[in-house]
Amino acid sequence: MPPMLCRVLLKLLAVCLCTLSLWASEEDTKTLRVFLFMGQSNMVGSHSRVEDIRLYPPFAGLEQPQAAVRYSYCIGREDKAKSDGWTELKPLEGVFGPELSFARSVTQTIAAPIAIVKVAAGGTTLGGDWNPDQPSGFALYPLALECVRNALKELEQRGIPYRLEGFVWHQGENDMFEEPFRKSYAANLARFIACWRRDLGAPALRFHIGELCTKTVWGMDNRAPMNAIALAQQAVADADPLVDYVPTSHIGVEIGGDGGLHYHYGTLGQLEHGVNYAQSYLRAIGRWQPHERPLAAWPYAKEEPVRLYVLAGHRNMEGECAFVQELKSLPGKATLANDNPRIAFRYSLGGGAKLSNGWEPLGPAGCYDTFGPELSFGSALAGASKQRIAIAKFTHSGSQLVDWTPKGSETPARNLYPEFIRFVKSCVEELQARGQRVELAGIVYHLGENDMSFGPYRRRAIGDLAQLIAQSRKDLALPELLWWVSQQPPSDSDKPGAHDVTAELRALAAADPHLVHLPVFDLSGRERELVITTPGIVELGERLAACVREQKASPPAPAPR
Repeated sequence: MPPMLCRVLLKLLAVCLCTLSLWASEEDTKTLRVFLFMGQSNMVGSHSRVEDIRLYPPFAGLEQPQAAVRYSYCIGREDKAKSDGWTELKPLEGVFGPELSFARSVTQTIAAPIAIVKVAAGGTTLGGDWNPDQPSGFALYPLALECVRNALKELEQRGIPYRLEGFVWHQGENDMFEEPFRKSYAANLARFIACWRRDLGAPALRFHIGELCTKTVWGMDNRAPMNAIALAQQAVADADPLVDYVPTSHIGVEIGGDGGLHYHYGTLGQLEHGVNYAQSYLRAIGRWQPHERPLAAWPYAKEEPVRLYVLAGHRNMEGECAFVQELKSLPGKATLANDNPRIAFRYSLGGGAKLSNGWEPLGPAGCYDTFGPELSFGSALAGASKQRIAIAKFTHSGSQLVDWTPKGSETPARNLYPEFIRFVKSCVEELQARGQRVELAGIVYHLGENDMSFGPYRRRAIGDLAQLIAQSRKDLALPELLWWVSQQPPSDSDKPGAHDVTAELRALAAADPHLVHLPVFDLSGRERELVITTPGIVELGERLAACVREQKASPPAPAPR
């Protein structure tokens, strides 16, 4: 048997045995489950704001203490915030990390009580600060080990039965800047994991390793070093059946600075960050139950013609800041929250972080009670024509336009183009297999927001888009395939010397009779740079539908606000 296949089979066997053990132990609802949360600034929760939790309806109430969840912490570098024993879980000094939403998601699913020990400090390295053998800098490994042991000792003194249930680790941005640490990250991480299991006497302790976020400015201007850390983390997860690699590139990122980009998840990102780890843990114990949205009856008659529209793009096509709960407050839009069984919908969101179960009814399907312009787009198109339509959506809010090009970038692991084309082809083939006469009506693409905010990317964005359009037509064997490209205002366009990406896109569309440029510079719901909120996303879908119906170029773009 080939060694690689042998390793895969052994890992699957180990996972199955571990899962069976966890299922059996879940019958015990009394023993306290203790989780360890550790890492650097995006574990601390830097640039999150408790007062902003109210802006995100799916997470309402998380600003309040969770009295049933025990919490012990030591956070920071020089000036550390310490709990001095166990307390109730709550935000600290107006800041929070993934622990809040993690705790709520887990306690809503399992009956057993949980506790969290958190040790985190920004700007720290696995190769130095967190090194178990030769800790340097802030010497966080021995500090964290002492904190955990003290917390567990207190539980023992109180007579509280507990078990170590999981270790959540989010770190790596600082190691990517130092070549020796970057090159040895996989070995260092494997050693780190082994030492924790040894020092805590917990050989079966499961680790959940968070992906570094490619949506941040570091994910753009440090692509290759960040990718090296990601590959190292994945290699450790592949080799260890008790290590899970948790995608986080698609979650929200703080908007800040002149260009709108940031280094930290911020408020929304931290809320979603915790949900990702909770789902990883619940999957490991066999308790994760995704919301099913079955298409009860196939909506099209045999041989009925169907026009397939493919929606694609980044942050706002995904719907980062559009929430289902807010639809009821928009006049006449509340019904968009309901599934529409007359329109078949298939999707791949967040670079594959969430996939549809085949064809589903068109409806809210985002990772965090979110939705994109597909809801209003589908409603507007279906209401204006007797032509039957289907919608497919392929997005990754943690991507940049270079990831969509056929050639890709120096980080091929982030290349989306091959999967995008496979996705489109499979959607057409599946509809045909069900007896439909399918017309691929076109690609509806919302231009990348990050690309419009970072000079080196903005200068190449339209060239990358042109490559994507040209190659897609070749690979789909549709030389006149229509592309509708919507564009929100580029940030900092009024600065001297700023590249005029709008003029470049307008020129590209003028030279291509099958490309329609739709500037949407006046959308509502644009309170912040880059991100479009619920009313703007609904309006974007309606504007796209109107543009598709017209199938002609839009007037010249107005100046950005």
